[in-house]
Amino acid sequence: MPINWFPGHMNATRQAIKDRVKAGLDVVIELLDARLPGSSSNPLLASLTTGRPSLKVLNKQDLADPLITGEWLAHYNAQPHTRAIPLDAGERSPARALIAACRELAPGRGDLHKPLRVLICGIPNVGKSTLINTLVGKRAAKTGDEPGITKTEQKIVLENGFYLFDTPGMLWPRIAIEQSGYHLAASGAIGRNAFDEEEVALELIAVLKRRYPDRLKERYGLTDLGEDDAILEAIGVKRGAKVRGGAVQMHKAAEALLMDFRQSLLGRITLETPAEMTAWHQAAAEAEARKAAQREAEKAADKARRSGRRAESSGDA
Repeated sequence: MPINWFPGHMNATRQAIKDRVKAGLDVVIELLDARLPGSSSNPLLASLTTGRPSLKVLNKQDLADPLITGEWLAHYNAQPHTRAIPLDAGERSPARALIAACRELAPGRGDLHKPLRVLICGIPNVGKSTLINTLVGKRAAKTGDEPGITKTEQKIVLENGFYLFDTPGMLWPRIAIEQSGYHLAASGAIGRNAFDEEEVALELIAVLKRRYPDRLKERYGLTDLGEDDAILEAIGVKRGAKVRGGAVQMHKAAEALLMDFRQSLLGRITLETPAEMTAWHQAAAEAEARKAAQREAEKAADKARRSGRRAESSGDA
């Protein structure tokens, strides 16, 4: 599913991150959605902060499948200059653990003479503002259930010698992995006008059928699982998404399913594993390489045609 959702403030965020890196930066905290850790990891952020130690925080871990969360923690902790920890942004003690993790990643910094300069980033609606408010103990950042609440960078002193620079949530201009587009839309990271709810709901059903079939049956009183659109229609019946005459409003049914997922009413669910994400990345890279080769071939053919026409024109003269 093509996703093009890059509001103006996201472009400003990209520039703010570049400026922060130039000004001096010790650690980058990337807040990930534990239900879709790979899809919520921003490749644009990685390119902007190359060479900086990274702390991957799997937020909303209380909503995710604990077994798959363990796989993702092992995946990230195996990478150089990277640490990963799980987190529920509403709990103060686990939230404070990220300060200790940052100090481990940047030894020798963290006092008044050499303060630890930390940038915290994440996709929209991943819970970053809630986490910051938990760390500070007051409403330092605006929160909400819609992406794009934070619009400007802010500096927060968490403790002596520890400076946290908060940035607005940022996606990347082009999401090349189709499955990631669906997962981000399902999680609420993308503005609702940028995707088709019914299409996203059907893709979510496909994942749930494969990985958590009993959750679907239990939540919506289904005795068996047939075609994806039939399941969505049954969800609409269960949730009263009907119009006069008894027809199901599939759009309303899709909205109901997506809301249930976002509110964790289907239980602890993770949409992707590290192995799946690796395969999707490889497939996307191969598809991009094929497109690039095709573009080059078309350019070469066009150049040959133009050269041929010029030769014919010269011969006629």
